Amino acid sequence: MTTLLLVRHGLTHLTGPVLAGRTPGVHLSEAGQAQAEALAERIKGVRLDAVVSSPLERCQETAQAVAATRGMAVETDERLVECGYGAWTGRPLKELAEDPLWPVVQAHPSAVTFPEGESLSDMQHRAVAAVRDWNQRLGEKAVYLACSHGDVIKAIVADALGLHLDQFQRITADPAALTVIRYAPLRPFVLKLNDMGELRFPEGSEEKDGGENITGSDAAVGGGAGTT
Repeated sequence: MTTLLLVRHGLTHLTGPVLAGRTPGVHLSEAGQAQAEALAERIKGVRLDAVVSSPLERCQETAQAVAATRGMAVETDERLVECGYGAWTGRPLKELAEDPLWPVVQAHPSAVTFPEGESLSDMQHRAVAAVRDWNQRLGEKAVYLACSHGDVIKAIVADALGLHLDQFQRITADPAALTVIRYAPLRPFVLKLNDMGELRFPEGSEEKDGGENITGSDAAVGGGAGTT
């Protein structure tokens, strides 16, 4: 059985209020770096056979915080990159919540293709394929970490739980949270989901309220800013 530690990147200055998407140059904030370092400390007793990451800076930096403590290199997989939000990229979530596509994203995401961007179905397909490929490459006794993005992680978890993509908005992936999936020959087992453990924001952080709860019960596209 292959065990996957699935991690969302730590906080950035855009996490929560803005849909960063694939915007280049979005790095971890001070709070996000602290989250990444705390994550590395939390799992220091876990053997890892590989550390894999989305190519975007915020994921690379989160993964590097783990890899650096073990003398490992971060391996990049383009298939773990953030969803291609197209024309939605870089826009405030409160503004996007007024777009006619927003309720479709909430209720029927399998039907969504972002304007000038990627479909959520295609995003799930390539992310799950990446995980399956790494499972096969590393072998049945492997334990590895993959760092990716909120919607990507939710899509991978939905697949592991046997849920239709239209249910993936019921899943949460907070910044620096840990989800553990064990892939057995017959089916995956979700052992931990959005586990934050003792992770906390540094005292005085101004990034606690990212505005992720846009309309009371909607899921934030991109994953949201998490909770304290």
